[in-house]
Amino acid sequence: MNDILEYKGYYATVRLSAADDVFHGRLVGINDLITFEGVSVKELKQAFIEAVEDYLETCKQLNKAPDKTYKGSFNVRIPTSLHREAAIFAASRKISLNDFVKFSIDYTLRHREHLNIEDDAILPVG
Repeated sequence: MNDILEYKGYYATVRLSAADDVFHGRLVGINDLITFEGVSVKELKQAFIEAVEDYLETCKQLNKAPDKTYKGSFNVRIPTSLHREAAIFAASRKISLNDFVKFSIDYTLRHREHLNIEDDAILPVG
C-alpha cells in the first residue's frame, strides 16, 4: 500500500508494515519529520488529522512557518542511458537539459489526466 492522504492542504504518504500489522504515515512537503500510525484505516486517518492539527498548533506556538520552502532545485537520479538520450534530445533542439526537464515536468502535470497514473491515490481526509 502506498497511498497519499490529504487534509487541510497537507499530504502524507501511507504504508503498511505487514510485520507489525500497522499502517504508518509521514507528512510530506514540510520542514519537519511528522509521523503517525494506526492499526486500522479509520485509526490511521484519525491519527493523520491529529498529526496535522498538532503540527499546525506547534508551529503557531513557535511562530514558525509550517510549510516547506521549495527553492526550485532538486537532484534527479536516472539511468545513464536516459540521461544521455535526454541530453542529446535537448541539444538537438538547442535548449538546455534543465529547460527540457522543466518542460517535461510542466507538460506531464498539465496532461496528467491522459497518463496511466492513478489520480485516485490521493485520499481526502476529514
